[in-house]
Amino acid sequence: MLKHNIADNDFEVRSTASATTDAGTPDHKWFHFLKYLVTGVLFGIVFVKGEVVSWFRIQEMFRLQSFHMYGVIGSAIAVAMIAVWFIKKLGIKTINGQSISFTPKKFNKGQVYGGLIFGSGWALTGACPGPLFAQIGTGATVIVVVLLSAIAGTWVYGLLREKLPH
Repeated sequence: MLKHNIADNDFEVRSTASATTDAGTPDHKWFHFLKYLVTGVLFGIVFVKGEVVSWFRIQEMFRLQSFHMYGVIGSAIAVAMIAVWFIKKLGIKTINGQSISFTPKKFNKGQVYGGLIFGSGWALTGACPGPLFAQIGTGATVIVVVLLSAIAGTWVYGLLREKLPH
């Protein structure tokens, strides 16, 4: 049973990676990846201007003192739902012409534990993985410690993955 679930997760990781990027193709030059850098920088600017990377806004959210972050996250969910609906309805393809497929996800108790650990880290540090780079870009260099901790946590997960409940 455990091997079956691990195999399912491996498939999901591979299918997600292959559906979103064509990284790993050996004939791509370094400038091929500039579009990802430009998109990331623009995304970071939007995060900073929208105060999504603000430690104080994130603390307000976890203390239920402000609607700001709930509005941003709720808006992102609504936009994603509409985008997925359009992708499925119109058969939209990637920029490279690949079809986009959605793999059904199965619930397991490991998601609850992982969500609690992720949320605790988010509340303690005021950052989740995406905004880390934007926070560093604003000059909050102490966030490098959080980034290195996140990388270490990912490495530990990979090390213990087969022993964790999935």
